[in-house]
Amino acid sequence: MKVEQISVFLENKSGRLAEVTKILSDGGVNIRALYLADASDFGVLRFIVNDTKKAKEVLQKNNFTVVKTEVIAVEVPDRPGGLAEILEILKKDNINVEYMYAFVERSSDNAVIVFRFDETDKAIDVLTKNNITVLSGERVYSL
Repeated sequence: MKVEQISVFLENKSGRLAEVTKILSDGGVNIRALYLADASDFGVLRFIVNDTKKAKEVLQKNNFTVVKTEVIAVEVPDRPGGLAEILEILKKDNINVEYMYAFVERSSDNAVIVFRFDETDKAIDVLTKNNITVLSGERVYSL
């Protein structure tokens, strides 16, 4: 139920994000979800792709610093309060959300939220016990 995520450290200057997306495109890698956080000099681009191994390979070949981490993807009703209900469940079990980002599935009433937790296995256990759908990596890569 864990999903592989790629993080790339980027200089905060014009064209760097375009360079990454072009390299992935040329490598035949499709981005499924992404999140970009910036600081003054560097940013961190986190994304989920259809082929993590290939993405890592082509980016490293082009001298990018790449880190692979595990996150989880949760299906959330796409309506007011959908996210609040899940965060309340996590709060009751004292699970910390380190960061998150979301996207809306095509042809579905649900959104998918990608979470990074301080205790990933505990979070998966708590969410599934509360009938929250935690998506497999294969499902997310194919969205």
